Amino acid sequence: MTKILVSGASIAGPTAAYWLHRHGFEVTVVEQAPALRAGGSAVDFRGEQLEILRKMGVLADVEARSTRMGDVTIVDGDGRYQARVPSAVMSGEVEIPRGDLSRVLYEHTKNKVEYVFGDRITALTEHAGGVDVTFAKGAPRTFDLVVGADGAHSGVRSLVFGPERDFATHLGYYAAYFTVPNHLRLDHAGQLYAEPGLGAMVTSAVDRDTLGAMLVFASEPLSYDRRDTEQHKRILAEKFRTAGWQLPILLDGLAKTDTLFFDSLSQVRLDKWSKGRVVLVGDAAWSAGPGGGGTGLAMVGAYVLAGELATNSGHDQAFAAYERIIRPSAKMGQNQAKRAGGFFAPDSARGIRGRSRVYRVLNLKPLNGLLTWLVNRTADSIELPDYTRAA
Repeated sequence: MTKILVSGASIAGPTAAYWLHRHGFEVTVVEQAPALRAGGSAVDFRGEQLEILRKMGVLADVEARSTRMGDVTIVDGDGRYQARVPSAVMSGEVEIPRGDLSRVLYEHTKNKVEYVFGDRITALTEHAGGVDVTFAKGAPRTFDLVVGADGAHSGVRSLVFGPERDFATHLGYYAAYFTVPNHLRLDHAGQLYAEPGLGAMVTSAVDRDTLGAMLVFASEPLSYDRRDTEQHKRILAEKFRTAGWQLPILLDGLAKTDTLFFDSLSQVRLDKWSKGRVVLVGDAAWSAGPGGGGTGLAMVGAYVLAGELATNSGHDQAFAAYERIIRPSAKMGQNQAKRAGGFFAPDSARGIRGRSRVYRVLNLKPLNGLLTWLVNRTADSIELPDYTRAA
């Protein structure tokens, strides 16, 4: 039986594990974190992406944990209404907290594949018979194939393809997500505010006592320690220290929170997603950033990768077919996500006013169909191949 190692237990990894197991492969998933990561911002599914949830039999579980998020209101510094961003734009047809989705996928795979938490790959040596894998803690093992599903800062990609700086393209913005008490008493609703080069969005849905806060700011590449949360807080406090609206309260909550996620808005671009017996999927291969349909496409990519491995005579052909099917949608998602930073943090007062005008127009009834098409086109750009016979 072909043995496959999957690195990463967030979204793409467990999805790949599910489908690889369905096709008869022996699967091990290794995850650096000591346990599943809870919390995190919400991720959404729309259009054809819902089909992957149906095929996996997890749609009901996802819907049961849905945020049921409503519209987001664009406001000025005094909190006055400027325009409305419909829930279909921000939250798709179904939205779920990232940690909850990870838990659902884990529950559907934990009895079918081997999970190893609290460890990571430190070396990969390919030979005619497979790939020798060295771990930080566990004993060395040999696998037939290795799948890097370990995110935008993929360790597998660094080991096999080279350092991240060779493939990451900075989009000119940084983003942070954290939770604070819901002092605005929002209920399945959100508010969006901007000053030139700065943006903030707050939402409250599943937990009405909590606000999910996202801060976005324009910046050239910064030098910082990706694992130093206190340093991230200082960067954000400095960038937003003079901002109005609710920012003083949000920054006070930021200083106390233990849920901060901070990163650049960047995209990963590689000429090829595989090398020898190693292949990348999800953000490890094509990270688009917010607005690029990344979560749904990562799951679709994992499905296609497993299906092609099951239907092709060799891994080389399977990897090539998987990339040929997924790359056009990944490229479309990247093109769409290029505008995300400027949406949240327009570069001028004129741009902020223009954003409100655009959404006031798009909310007019004759243009509702256009708005739906715009936000769903990446999700609808691929029709899932049928691998039923292979399964």
